[in-house]
Amino acid sequence: MKMTFRWFGDKFDTITPEQIRQIPAVVGVITTLYDTMPGEVWETAAIRALKERVERAGLEISGIESVNIHDAIKAASSERDMYIENYIKTLERLGEQGIDLVCYNFMPVFDWTRSDLAKPRSDGSTVLSYDAEIIESMDFEQMLESIGSKSEGYLLPGWEPERMARNKELFEIYKGIDEHKLKENLGYFLRAIMPVCEKYNIKMAIHPDDPAWSVFGLPRIVKDAEDLQELINLAPSPCNGITLCTGSLGSNPENDIPAIIRSLKGKIHFAHTRNVKYLGYRKFDESAHLSDDGSLDMYEIIKALYDIGFDGPVRPDHGRMVWGEKSMPGYGLYDRAMGICYLSGLLEAIRKQK
Repeated sequence: MKMTFRWFGDKFDTITPEQIRQIPAVVGVITTLYDTMPGEVWETAAIRALKERVERAGLEISGIESVNIHDAIKAASSERDMYIENYIKTLERLGEQGIDLVCYNFMPVFDWTRSDLAKPRSDGSTVLSYDAEIIESMDFEQMLESIGSKSEGYLLPGWEPERMARNKELFEIYKGIDEHKLKENLGYFLRAIMPVCEKYNIKMAIHPDDPAWSVFGLPRIVKDAEDLQELINLAPSPCNGITLCTGSLGSNPENDIPAIIRSLKGKIHFAHTRNVKYLGYRKFDESAHLSDDGSLDMYEIIKALYDIGFDGPVRPDHGRMVWGEKSMPGYGLYDRAMGICYLSGLLEAIRKQK
């Protein structure tokens, strides 16, 4: 496994690659051109500049998260093929720069949902939290306002203001699209891009839905083991695979994450590892990575990844805000760095036991 760290670029992140380089075991960053819009073709010069910036710090770009997919592709509107061609051009340019992993999602309208971005814990830290009763008591406009008030002024991935300004239009284009139709649209997209992925050996790693159920009546199609296997079958190719996100899948306690990992041997291209604490039906807090701090057995998760021979990038996903740090919610330096050290310790112990 390659230990990595998500970085949003000098313009948007409070953390620098030089700081990331000092975290033990980290060899690369997972990054993106954060100021590009879904559907826009990435410029080669911008990709090259991003790569050179990371390499000057002694790191590599281990993957892109994300090359966002335009809603015309997800909803199969009349402009779908044009935006797929734009996506293919971006993949070609990434491949030409030696970048061979792209994490993406196929969630309609927005990427993830939380009811609180800064819920206080008894230890004085704050965490991202989800409570279905709170979400269901709000309409989408109220949730946008709530998210914005807790964002600390930072842009949030998946909740960019330019995109959310179109929320009424976005909801409209998904009318009549159920899970079956959304899966058909995903299959169409994957089959169109696989030739260029195979040419450059770019591994496409779909991110599970977060949380793992429908929100505001929108379809969700990457929720559990059955969904994951079905999407792999949509476009049989070594390049079509999974981002194994323990927090997203773990939002539903019925998902047996170690078993899911073992069922996907050879198809997991990327792993996000974090913990969650179950508080009730569709109610959870994110937590520190330590198993005892949440409800997931992180030892068994890392062991399952090791047992299937997973050797791709893994990164700590989200973290508490600790020690007064101010940053994008979930993406501070300190708690994620502690998470890496914990995960690295688990991995060292597993290796030595073998």
